[in-house]
Amino acid sequence: MKNGLVAAAAAALTMLATPASAQETKLVLGLSGWTGFAPLTLAKETGIFKKNGLDVSLKKVPQKDRHLAMASGDLQCAATTVETWVVWNAAGVASKQLFQLDKSYGADGMVVRNDIKKISDLKGKTIAASAPGTAPYFTMAWFLNKNGLSVKDVKVVNMEPNPAAQAFVSGQSGIDAALTYEPYLSLVRDKPEAGHIIATTLDYPMIMDTVGCTPKFIEANPAAVKALAESYFQALDYIAANKEKAYEIMGADVKQSGEQFGKSAAFLRWQGREENRKFFAGELQAFSKEAADLLLSAGIIKNIPLIDSIIDDSVVK
Repeated sequence: MKNGLVAAAAAALTMLATPASAQETKLVLGLSGWTGFAPLTLAKETGIFKKNGLDVSLKKVPQKDRHLAMASGDLQCAATTVETWVVWNAAGVASKQLFQLDKSYGADGMVVRNDIKKISDLKGKTIAASAPGTAPYFTMAWFLNKNGLSVKDVKVVNMEPNPAAQAFVSGQSGIDAALTYEPYLSLVRDKPEAGHIIATTLDYPMIMDTVGCTPKFIEANPAAVKALAESYFQALDYIAANKEKAYEIMGADVKQSGEQFGKSAAFLRWQGREENRKFFAGELQAFSKEAADLLLSAGIIKNIPLIDSIIDDSVVK
C-alpha cells in the first residue's frame, strides 16, 4: 500500500512537471551556414536555449527567401545582415533588430580572375552574386560604389555564396568575379591558380549581422526575446571556456572539422554584451542610414523606412 502511495505521488509530480516543460517559448529562427551565425547552433546543441526557457528551431533558409518566411509566419525571428533589415522593412515585412551577432573582418569578399588587378577593371565584366536584397549583392554594390562603378556597369549572374565559390574555383566559363563568404571564401584562398581575393571586409568594413524578430513576436514574448539574446551571449561564454569543443560542434553544422571552423572564424569577431551596447548606441543607426542611401540609389528599395522603427535596443541595454 505504501509503495502504491509512493507511486501515485510520483505520478502526480510527473503530471505537475509536464506543464513546466510546456512553458518553453517556441520560435523558429531562420539563418544560413554563415560562420558568424554558428553560436546560435552552439546554443541549441549545448542546451543553452532550453535552459533559458526557449524551444528554438533553427531553420536554414536562403537569405533571399528569409523575409518571405517571416511574412508567412513560418519564421518568427531571423539572423541576417544589418542592411537586409532595411530591405525587408522597405518591402513591407515588419521586423526589428534585437542584438548583434558579429562583424566581418575579412570573412566576406570578392574573388576575381588573376588578370583583374583592381575593382574598376570589372566594368563590363560578369559577376556571380546572390539576388538583390542579399548581403553578397549589397557587398558587390558597396565595393563597386567605392571604386567609381555601380551594379549597372557590370553583368550580374545570381548565384548563392557556396555555388558561386564552387563555380569560380572550377573555372566555370563566363564568370569573371564572385561574391562569397566564409567558409566558402577559403576555397579561393586554397586555390590561388583559380583567382585571387581582390577585396574583403578588411578593406571595406560593412558586413555586420544581427538577430531580429517580428514586432508581433516581440510584443507577445518580451521575456523570450531577452532570453534569446542572453542565450547568444552565454554561447560566447561557452566558446571562451571550451573553444576546441565549441569549434567541433559549430563546424559539424557546416561539415567542417573544428580546426577548419577555427580558420573560418578567424575572419570575423563575435560581439559580446558590451560591444552590443556600443553598437546599438549609434553605430547601427549611422550605418543603416548610409546603407539605405546606397540601396535606394541601386534600385534595390523604392523608399527608406524609418531607421529607428526597425531597431529595438531593449534587450541589450
